[in-house]
Amino acid sequence: MMMKRMLIMLGVLGLILAVVFGVPIYQGMMMGKAMMAMKFPPTVVSTIKVQVIPWQQHIKAVGSLRAKNGVDVTSEVSATVSEVRMRSGDEVKQGDILVLLNADTEKAFLRSLEIAAALAQSVFDRDKKQFDVQAISRAQLDSDEASFKTARALVDQQTALVDKKTIRAPFAGKLGIVRLNAGEFITPGEMLVTLQSLDPLLVDFNLPQQELSRISVDQSVVLTADTYPGRSFSGKITAISPKVESDSRNFQVEALVPNPDHQLVPGMFVALEVEAGNEENHLTLPQAAVTFNPYGQTVFIIENNLAKQVFIETGETRGDQIAVLKGIKEGDLVVTSGQLKLHNGSPVEEDNTVMPKNDQDPKVQEQ
Repeated sequence: MMMKRMLIMLGVLGLILAVVFGVPIYQGMMMGKAMMAMKFPPTVVSTIKVQVIPWQQHIKAVGSLRAKNGVDVTSEVSATVSEVRMRSGDEVKQGDILVLLNADTEKAFLRSLEIAAALAQSVFDRDKKQFDVQAISRAQLDSDEASFKTARALVDQQTALVDKKTIRAPFAGKLGIVRLNAGEFITPGEMLVTLQSLDPLLVDFNLPQQELSRISVDQSVVLTADTYPGRSFSGKITAISPKVESDSRNFQVEALVPNPDHQLVPGMFVALEVEAGNEENHLTLPQAAVTFNPYGQTVFIIENNLAKQVFIETGETRGDQIAVLKGIKEGDLVVTSGQLKLHNGSPVEEDNTVMPKNDQDPKVQEQ
C-alpha cells in the first residue's frame, strides 16, 4: 500500500510539473511559429532611376574682389584746401578736378620766374645777333644761353609745383566717402578720398598645387556672393602665378569679372567655381540617396520589390547631385529616402509623392 501511494504521489507531482513548465514552452513554440508565419509590412520609400547626364567638372574656391584700378587719393604737398569739387559717391572721369589747394604764393613766384626767363631769352636772342657780327665772344654767348635755360628750368619746376596744388582723378571711377572741407590744412600722404574703378573687377583666389594642370588662362569662372542670393557672375582667368607658395603649397590665380551694374565692390568675399576639363557624362543621384559611412558609401537599389544594399564609389558633387563612378548602372532603381529603415531583403513600397531635391544649380529661396 505504501508503494502504491508513493507511485500515485509521484505521478501527480510529475503531472503538476508538466503543466507548470510544459504549457509556457508550448505557448512559446506556438508563438514563434505564428511570428515566423507573419509577414512584415513593406517599408515606404521614394525612388529614382539612375540616369547618365552631362557633367562639367568644377574646381571650387573662395576669393576676394579688388579693383582693377583703385587708389587712395593723396596730396604730394602741404597746403590749405581752397575748394572741394567732389562729392561722396560721385562717378568721375580721368582728369576731373577733385580738390583745389591754395597756390597764391606759388603762382606769384611763378610769374616772377617767367619774367626772369623772358628777360634771359631776350638777352640770349640779342647776343646771338651780336655774335653773328663778332661783337661778343663765344664764351659770352654760351653763358647767356645757360642763364636762359636755367631760367626756363626754374619756370618748369615752379609750374609743376603749382600743378600739384590741383588734385585730379588719375583714372575714371567711383569716389568713396568725402570728409574734406575747405580751409583744412593737409599734409603729404594724407588720404583725401578713395577712388575705385568698379567695371571690371579682379578676383584673387588660391588653389592647391594638384590643380595646377587643370587651370589655364581664359578658363571660365562663376562667382556667387551672399550679398545677392540666387545670383551668379561670370568671368575669365587672366593670370596664374608662376610659383607655388612653399608654406601652403597653393598658387594664386587672378580672374577678370565684368561688373557693368556696379553691384560687386572691391574687398567683397566671393565663392567661385572654375570650369575644369571637358564636359563628361556621369551617372548621377541626389546626395540624399547616398549613405556615407567610415567603411564606404552605400545605396539601396530595388529588385523585385526587395531592397539590396550595394557599395558605390562617388565623385564630384554639384548642387544637390553627386556623380557615381562605380557600383550602379544606368536604369537601376535607387532609394532616395527611407533607407535608414531598410536592410538587405526588406520589402519596399514606392511612394514618390515627396522627393528629395535633385537640382544641379539650386537657388536660395528668400522668405
